[in-house]
Amino acid sequence: MKFQHYLFDLDGTLTDPGLGIKNSIRYALRTFGLPELPDQTLNAFIGPPLLDSFCRYCSVSREDSQELLRLYREYFSDRGIFENTVYDGIDALLAELCRRGASVYLATSKPEPFAIRILEHFNLIRYFTFVGGSTMDESRTEKADVIAYVMQNAKIPAESAVMVGDRTYDILGGKANSLATVGVLFGYGNRDELADADHLISSPEELLFI
Repeated sequence: MKFQHYLFDLDGTLTDPGLGIKNSIRYALRTFGLPELPDQTLNAFIGPPLLDSFCRYCSVSREDSQELLRLYREYFSDRGIFENTVYDGIDALLAELCRRGASVYLATSKPEPFAIRILEHFNLIRYFTFVGGSTMDESRTEKADVIAYVMQNAKIPAESAVMVGDRTYDILGGKANSLATVGVLFGYGNRDELADADHLISSPEELLFI
């Protein structure tokens, strides 16, 4: 195998969280008194830090964005977190990587407690050596920082590791940490967004041939 250590994004890479995230955003906007956003704009929220997205797409202050995030989590922690599905082929991919002796890690911008609950719910937690995510207090949200946190805690050497994700933040974050990168085309990014990735895959099983 070319790589010994595989770092995975969560949303749009292992699972399709679209329904839960968009329902949580709709709840936050409705409760706050803001107009609903079109579905295409809601898709842009999937992946990047939510505070930044609320500021960008809702034209609100940082303070209002914090309140929107609180409302988002109010719905997400109870219902939205499990309005989510695992992509076909992911369970088999993770099982095969582990069978081949590779180590698997999670590096997600989603708050770490939520990420752990999702992996446990879908019985994927058993494959992971270490789970890293953002912090609930927003002190660690940038993907490069999350990746660095995972690498430091799991003592991962960059030369034998790869970052796998569906958004430009995954690719740029991986490169900022001197990792090889794989962009997945079955998530929420496209070829243009993932143009800087070292490799592109259209299905989970293709990762086994890189």
